[in-house]
Amino acid sequence: MLRTLLRWRAYRPLLLVSACVGLLSGARAADAARVQLYTNLNLIDGTGAAVRRDMALWVEDGVIRAIEPMHALANPDAGVEVIDGEGRYAIPGLIDTHVHMATSPEDEQPLALLERQLYSGITSVRDMAGDVRVLSGLARDTRLGRIAGPDLYYVALMAGESFFDDPRPASSARGETPGAVPWMQAIDADTDMPQAVALARGTWATGIKIYADLPATDVRRITAEGHRQGMKVWAHSTVFPASPGEVVEAGVDTISHVCRLVFETVAIPPANYDHDMAPDYAGTDPADPRIVAVLEAMRERGTVLDATVALYARALARAEAEASAESEPYRGCPPAFAAALTREALDRGVAVSTGSDFVAPADSPWPALFEEMVFLQREVGMEPLQVIRAATLVGARVLGIDESAGSLEVGKRADLVLLDRDPSRDLDNLHSVSLTVKAGERYPRTDFHGVRHD
Repeated sequence: MLRTLLRWRAYRPLLLVSACVGLLSGARAADAARVQLYTNLNLIDGTGAAVRRDMALWVEDGVIRAIEPMHALANPDAGVEVIDGEGRYAIPGLIDTHVHMATSPEDEQPLALLERQLYSGITSVRDMAGDVRVLSGLARDTRLGRIAGPDLYYVALMAGESFFDDPRPASSARGETPGAVPWMQAIDADTDMPQAVALARGTWATGIKIYADLPATDVRRITAEGHRQGMKVWAHSTVFPASPGEVVEAGVDTISHVCRLVFETVAIPPANYDHDMAPDYAGTDPADPRIVAVLEAMRERGTVLDATVALYARALARAEAEASAESEPYRGCPPAFAAALTREALDRGVAVSTGSDFVAPADSPWPALFEEMVFLQREVGMEPLQVIRAATLVGARVLGIDESAGSLEVGKRADLVLLDRDPSRDLDNLHSVSLTVKAGERYPRTDFHGVRHD
C-alpha cells in the first residue's frame, strides 16, 4: 500500500506561481489573487433557468460574491484578477453520483481517473462502495487540493451476509474479513444497529449504501438509524428480497439503477442479488400501475433516482461485441426500455441525478459522465438545461451540499466550468471544456494530457 501511495504522489500536479492572468493560464498559482472577476460569460446557473448573456461573476476566497450584467459592471479595483471569458458558456461544476474509484486497493489508476474528471468539469463525485482505506485518503487530498480531482464523497456498505461471497467486497476488504469491517458490514436481524451505524460513521463516509440480500425490515432499520445519526442513506432500487416499493417506503434518500424498478411487478422478488432471474422487460409497461405507485411515492418523499441509463447501452454494446454462435441471447435491460422508464419517472415528478457507474476507457479523453448526460438528452428526451440541472443542483442535493454548491448563485462555492460551445443547444458541446474552476482554483483543459499509466 505504501508503495502504491508513493507512486500516486507522482501524479500530484505541480503548484507553480504564474504571472499569467488569461483564461488559459498555466498551473494554479500558490499566491492567487483573493478576488477574481470572470467577464463576458454566457451563464447557465444550473437551476434550469435560461442562459443569461453577457454576464460577469465575482469570486472572493473561492466563493461567488456577485453576478451582474456586463453593462452594469464598474471598473474593478487594482489587484482584482480579471479573467476574460470571451463569450464562453459558464455552467456549475458537474457531479457524477455513481462512481467506483477503489473497488480494489491495489488499483493504481484512481488518481489518473480523478484528474481526467476534474479537467473535464467534474468537481464532485459520489463513490458507491470501495476500499475506504484508499477512499478516505483520496477524499482528504481532493478536499485539500493536494491532488487534482473532484471532491470525493463515499459510502459505508451494508448488505446481507450472503452477499459477501461476491469477489468485489472481498477485494475491497483485502487483508480483512468481508462483512466484518466498518466500511462493509454484514447485517442480520440480530445486528446492533446503533453500533453498526456508528462504525460506519467512524469511516467518515457521507452515507450508507444498502446493497443487497436484505429484507424490508432491515432496510427500514438501517435507514432510520442512519438518518438518526445524521448520515445519508442510499440504496439499490431493489435490495433483494426487499422490493423497490419497500426500499422507497423505508425512506432512503436515493435509489440507483432504473431498470430494477421492474422487480416491483414480480410476485416474489429473488432472495439474493446473485440470481438467474431476468425480468420480462419487453412485456413490462413502464407505466404499469405498480411501478407508477413507486414513482409517485418517490416524488412525495423526495427520493432521487440515480438512473445510470447509459450503463445499459454499454452492457448491450459489450454483449453484441462479444457475441458468438454459442452465446445466449442478451437478457439484460434494453437501453430503450431504460430510457422509457426514466422518462416515466421524470413525467411523474421524480428528480433524476447523473450517475455513470462505469469508467471510460483509459484512452478516452473524456469521462463516462458525458455519455450519461448525452443519453439523457437524446434517448430519454430531457432538455439540455434539465440534464445540466440533474448533473449539478440535483447531484449536490444527493450529496447534501446543495446549500453551498450545485448552482451558480451568490454565496455558493465557486465551482464552474467554461465551455467554448453552447451546452443548452446540445450536450455534445460538453466536449468543448476550456476551464474548470473548483473553489476558485483554476484547472485549464490544456494542462490535461490524458490518463497516465504506470
